[in-house]
Amino acid sequence: MTISGAAFLPGLELSRILYEEAVRPILEEALPGLRHAAARVGSGSEVLGFDTPRSADHEWGPRLEVFLTASDHARHGSDLHGLLAERLPKEIRGWPTHFRESGDPLDPVGLMERSDGPVNHRVAILDLDRWLAGQLGLPAADATPSSRAWLAMPQQRLAEVTGGAVYHDGLGTLTAVRQRLQWYPEQVWRYLLACQWQRISQEEAFVGRCAEVGDDLGSAVVAARLVRDLMRLCLLLERRYAPYGKWLGTAFSRLPAAERLTPALRGALTATGHPEREAHLCTAYEAVAALQNASGLIPPLDPGRRPYHARPFLVLHAERFAQALARTVTDPELAGLPLVGGVDQWADSTDLLGQPRAVQAAVHALP
Repeated sequence: MTISGAAFLPGLELSRILYEEAVRPILEEALPGLRHAAARVGSGSEVLGFDTPRSADHEWGPRLEVFLTASDHARHGSDLHGLLAERLPKEIRGWPTHFRESGDPLDPVGLMERSDGPVNHRVAILDLDRWLAGQLGLPAADATPSSRAWLAMPQQRLAEVTGGAVYHDGLGTLTAVRQRLQWYPEQVWRYLLACQWQRISQEEAFVGRCAEVGDDLGSAVVAARLVRDLMRLCLLLERRYAPYGKWLGTAFSRLPAAERLTPALRGALTATGHPEREAHLCTAYEAVAALQNASGLIPPLDPGRRPYHARPFLVLHAERFAQALARTVTDPELAGLPLVGGVDQWADSTDLLGQPRAVQAAVHALP
């Protein structure tokens, strides 16, 4: 409930109402014929469809992105922001359109509250090309990313651009770029799948080795890393961009394979000893390997567990899947790359992933 007692609405629905009942009439009266797109995209749990009443405690509420051409943004952007501050209704369906800024630099969030004066709204007036450059490093909305450029775009950011909802697209370019970015080109997809299997192959034997030397905590930590990588692999196989950590489990739970896999993954996380932990992980490996085989991207491989060379640990030997997928990558931009993958397969720092230029530089430095 809000301070006014309004019932919770999914954020995408609240944004649609904001546009249709408030923002669009103001635009049509003030600047008739102005070409624009209106959407709820970018950051925010509602863009991914994961918002709940808890979301309303910061930067959630009547929010909208209004995109203009570069020339119209330069001419009208500032004036439109001020006009909306003066003319927007004070609330939409009981939710205040005014956001009080936090005075805490360590927690700079906006909280909805009523205002008798101009509203400090969350209707962003944006230049689409500039916004895409900030989100993904794309030079323009009509640009076609190269294979390496795809590797520099974090999946969370891709989900933010392609998710959410578009309520009006008088520009046409927003819809077009969202369609182009909806999923990876097949060669990029194959490469990323190979790299995800490679990540699993590098650590699957460590669960047993850590336990063998008495480090059960280390064994559990490695198992948790493998569970995370298996969840992300399932999202890749199902053509779903993986969100950042807060929403990974929620996104995974909506996959068709989740019902089958969740008991094994949860068992690996809650096991109190190596034999049980290993058994659950191997059950999960076999299920995900079966999904890979069913994809038809490579000839089927034996999905069964097996010894790790001469050591007494059971694994999948996931490198078999990595190598088989890598052999199908013929794109000259990707074929010679080591199996390190996209940026969020080798880095999970939120601060780094939010810096497109730094990420692009790192990706293009790969041999």
